[in-house]
Amino acid sequence: MSDPPVRITDPRAAPESLAGILRAYVELTKPRIIELLLITTLPAMVVAASGWPGTALVLATLGGGALSAGGANAINQVLDRDIDEKMQRTRRRPLPTDRVGVRRALGFGIALGAAGFVVLWATSNLLAAALATAGLVFYVFVYTMMLKRSTPQNIVIGGAAGAVPALVGWAAVTGELALAPWIMFAIVFFWTPPHFWALALRYRADYEAAGVPMLPVVAGEGATLRRIVQYTAILVAVSVLLFATGTSGWLYLGAATVLGLGLWLVALRLRARPETAMGFFGASNLYLAALFVAMAADVYVP
Repeated sequence: MSDPPVRITDPRAAPESLAGILRAYVELTKPRIIELLLITTLPAMVVAASGWPGTALVLATLGGGALSAGGANAINQVLDRDIDEKMQRTRRRPLPTDRVGVRRALGFGIALGAAGFVVLWATSNLLAAALATAGLVFYVFVYTMMLKRSTPQNIVIGGAAGAVPALVGWAAVTGELALAPWIMFAIVFFWTPPHFWALALRYRADYEAAGVPMLPVVAGEGATLRRIVQYTAILVAVSVLLFATGTSGWLYLGAATVLGLGLWLVALRLRARPETAMGFFGASNLYLAALFVAMAADVYVP
């Protein structure tokens, strides 16, 4: 009796099952990043409406925003596929592992972006749709194509793309922009560099091997740690401006102060112990989520 045939599976081969194919396309959208973006959208809507803006509008705005962000992330992976192949952190993404072809990934990203524009325009207004699409265009053309491989300031300027969802949420409710959503934009804008510099510290060798001039690669660990502390201090100061404008009350001010002090202390610990970079990375995620939750909760306080 002969031995049963041995099947050798190539980990880079295209997924055979429908579930595998769907999983690969979902991975193209970077769901965890989308979750973080939507965390800033909903509170902006609640503050703009001075209460619950309506379930239908919330679901449509979050859905349209997720489509736009997913499209941007998919196109980003198409453009960065050569870098992703060289980095341990990203080498298992759908394109480096050949689970999705380049043309299909690009078409998927463009389709998602177009769908996001249509959904937002149809369910809210043109301003919200245009802002979401502007965020996609900025992320793809300015950050990914122009800045990421050319300057250590890539994430400083490129962080503007991740700050757009707060503007989208406000515009979806009011049809216009005001000072408050721009402060929310600034909060995310100044949060982004220290957040990603911490990640870059942890994966410095990856970025160096891929030729990406992240700050730790170009300026070194010490300079990066100083910048993280400095930007965290600026972030805390900017977060308080929302109270200064009268948009938020004492609950938000208290939360912004406590959360900001906590994050700054974590930044100081990181400066003293660079090996805690991922601890700061995780803490900064919690900080942003908690700050925007407090922003929304403050609306319901008399």
